[in-house]
Amino acid sequence: MSDSPVSPLTLICVGSSFAFSGLFYHLYQQKRQEIHNIEKIPKVQLNKDLIKILAASHRKRLGYAVIEGIVQPEGEPLASQFVPRCFGVIQKVIVREHKKVWNSITNTWNDRTQNSKESTNTVPFSLVPRGGDGGDGVSVQVVSPLEASNLCLEPVYRRLRKAQEGFVDYIAQGLSGEKPVGLQETEEMLRVGATLTGFGELVLEPGRVLKLQPPRDGQEYLLLLSDYKSFLQQHQKSLSMWKVLTALFRLAGATLLAYILYREYRRQTDNSQA
Repeated sequence: MSDSPVSPLTLICVGSSFAFSGLFYHLYQQKRQEIHNIEKIPKVQLNKDLIKILAASHRKRLGYAVIEGIVQPEGEPLASQFVPRCFGVIQKVIVREHKKVWNSITNTWNDRTQNSKESTNTVPFSLVPRGGDGGDGVSVQVVSPLEASNLCLEPVYRRLRKAQEGFVDYIAQGLSGEKPVGLQETEEMLRVGATLTGFGELVLEPGRVLKLQPPRDGQEYLLLLSDYKSFLQQHQKSLSMWKVLTALFRLAGATLLAYILYREYRRQTDNSQA
């Protein structure tokens, strides 16, 4: 047998397996702590008892809480510019210019995308209980929704208008080194009737008016386009993924290490019998 049974590649694989296992375990711990922090945030129900809870709290407010409800405009909703009978309370229309740019080093056309126009419209809206939840007409006004971190809207329309090219365009492309591909129009909306989960400060104002607004203590203001249960399940799936990857790479490293030790044992045994 060879005097050097362990190849450098095998040692690299062992080290890499344990290194990735350590990295995934670190991510697993981070995600577990994140879920723990989320579960510590008070979750309140959108019903008449919420008014009593806030009325009894300090300064009639909860500094940071979670609430879930259905989106309802306080007046006329926004109508989609492209989709019939589609209404929302936040509307974002983005026009992106797609073009190809000549790279003289590689002699290839490279894709480039840039926003040429973006507009956002909003109307006042509230969260109301799901049908049959016994909300007794209670609703929560959502204040400054555009200040929410990572506000995700639902894409309702997307279309790419291809650029028209003629003889003059080909000449211009050769001179400028740019070739237009087209304009992509995208419309995103927070639709009426969507389920929204909000993380923020809850306030009871005179007239029994409830408001959800950005926290004053610097915590993250979140408006999530899902229910609270689905939000937690997504985090739990990520937690399970990091846990499985940690176990797989740890097992792979341990298996390779056991193989190396076994080969070394066999080599020592063969040498002693020689």
